[in-house]
Amino acid sequence: MATQGVGEGTAPSRDGKKLTELPAELLEFILCFTVLGHVDIANASCTCRRLRDVCHGRGKVWEHQFRHRWPRLLRYYSQLEGCDWLKEYQKRHTVGLQIRRTVESFSKRFFAEVPCIGQVLGDSFTEIESLGAPGHFCEDELISILNSDKRKNLTLKYYAQKILYFLRQQNILKTLMEFLARPPEQQSALEGAVLVDQYCNPLADISLQSISSQLNEITDKIKKVLQLKNPCHPSQKVASDEDFTVEDLDLQRQVLSALNSVLFDQLQYRGNERDYYNPLNSYLHQVLLRRMGIPISLSVLYMTLAKKLGVQLEPVNFPNHFLLRWCQKPNSSSEIYDFVYIDAFGRGKQLTAKECEYLIGHQVTPDYYNAVSTLEVLLRMVGNLLNIGKRGEGNEKSYQLLRDSLDLYLTINPDDVQYLLLQARLYFHLGIWPEKVLDILQHIQALDPSQHGAVGYLVQHTLEHIQHKRHPPEPEVKSRTDQEVLYSVGLIMRHKRSGYNCVIYGWDPNCTMGVEWITTMRVHQLPNGAGQPFYNVLVQDGTCRYAAQENLELHPSPLEMGHPEIGRYFSAFMDTYYVANEELQARYPLDMVHTIRTIQEFYKKDTQQQQQQDRPADAQLHRALDG
Repeated sequence: MATQGVGEGTAPSRDGKKLTELPAELLEFILCFTVLGHVDIANASCTCRRLRDVCHGRGKVWEHQFRHRWPRLLRYYSQLEGCDWLKEYQKRHTVGLQIRRTVESFSKRFFAEVPCIGQVLGDSFTEIESLGAPGHFCEDELISILNSDKRKNLTLKYYAQKILYFLRQQNILKTLMEFLARPPEQQSALEGAVLVDQYCNPLADISLQSISSQLNEITDKIKKVLQLKNPCHPSQKVASDEDFTVEDLDLQRQVLSALNSVLFDQLQYRGNERDYYNPLNSYLHQVLLRRMGIPISLSVLYMTLAKKLGVQLEPVNFPNHFLLRWCQKPNSSSEIYDFVYIDAFGRGKQLTAKECEYLIGHQVTPDYYNAVSTLEVLLRMVGNLLNIGKRGEGNEKSYQLLRDSLDLYLTINPDDVQYLLLQARLYFHLGIWPEKVLDILQHIQALDPSQHGAVGYLVQHTLEHIQHKRHPPEPEVKSRTDQEVLYSVGLIMRHKRSGYNCVIYGWDPNCTMGVEWITTMRVHQLPNGAGQPFYNVLVQDGTCRYAAQENLELHPSPLEMGHPEIGRYFSAFMDTYYVANEELQARYPLDMVHTIRTIQEFYKKDTQQQQQQDRPADAQLHRALDG
């Protein structure tokens, strides 16, 4: 917008009026055109008193600017009238600049660290908190970074995602602690399970409201089935979210029969027997999406639906198979044979106490049939995730699950020495967040002095790690002096023998792995053995591998890699190769030139060969058409 001349010297309109003599409503309408940005409005408001008054902070012009640029934030403004939109705009704009500067600094600071989430974000969270900015402003800027051009700013997005992951988890932990502080009767298993789901999937769009809404839809379906069988059933007279109890046992049986019919026959919910140890079975939003789960997740849904229809069921922490129980006596009872036990994993089958033992193949004592609290339900759910993390393959995903479930478990049960020690060992093994490790070890020592030996060992080596961090070695710079190194960082390759697709992010003139690895991987059986160049590659399946040069070839049809660590090493994808970020280029200063030259030569030659192959076919086609 050309703001020079806007004001007293503005040319008059056809009826002799100047721009500034137009009604305020019309001026506001003009200044709210989407082509005008915040700089244009700021310049216009400086030209004269009239435009300054129209562009005042509580007016429509700055409200429009805020709405247009940051629409996601409007839900935080319940009362729009009286809001100083100019101040809010300035605050959000300043926070955005601060957040971007912080994120941009991470690659240089943390590139040499082990690529795990905790080391980076344990430090950075303090930095972002020190900004004193509203949390929703920080989150909105991080989301803006993630939503930018898909193939560019990969390094910026890599760290923005890690920060967003960490920040959301911190907020969820605060909510969980507030939940745990409530009286037991005010804690619902559904809300606790949603918090577990949110913490393990902080980047997903999960809310108690959305989960409850889906359950209300299932409740309405159950009510329709009930209405066909008993139009006078009391559940027909109350809303899905209204708290009530059906007293008559026959009417309760009708509810459970209709619930089973809808959930397992109509909607086809089932226990996931084939992939039992998939963590998705424990996340409620995934159970609702995939319509399958494990006993405890299906029981939480089943129990919640029954309660919405007036039937009170209690959770039973049965060994190896979570159950629900339903009292068959008009008054409450503690006798285990007065209950029917419901197996949500087994399509809502109703069992006697004796039949429950057949599920696990051995007898149990009566206390295993007791109802448990919401706290115990959550501990069991998180314990399942912990065991899945332990069973993992030692990759980034399984370590992340183990870390998240440990965080949850220790938030619920903060003085469990066994799991505190596991958490300290995990952080130590991953080489991340050593300051946090020392805090954990100090807490263990205070709880159980008998752990002095294990604690002392970890303290000593953690202090050495901290000292190493303060004086890190200079990174090795690799120049392309060895003519036998054929490939370079950023090239997209295919493994000749295994067939996987990958991108190179590092190389060595010779294999640098130990004798045991070389023997295990049968490197000595390769024609060129361990004396040839070896390449660090990010594989399409999310793994990182070390591949011999003779086993790699340039990919004939380069494609993007869906690897989570791409942004740590590369800043952009350029259709046929990846651009190394500044930190990787500093390690391999001549590689990008080599990569671009290789791309030009290989794919140009490939194109020429294709054109030559196409010419005879084209000539044959022309002859056929002429004939």
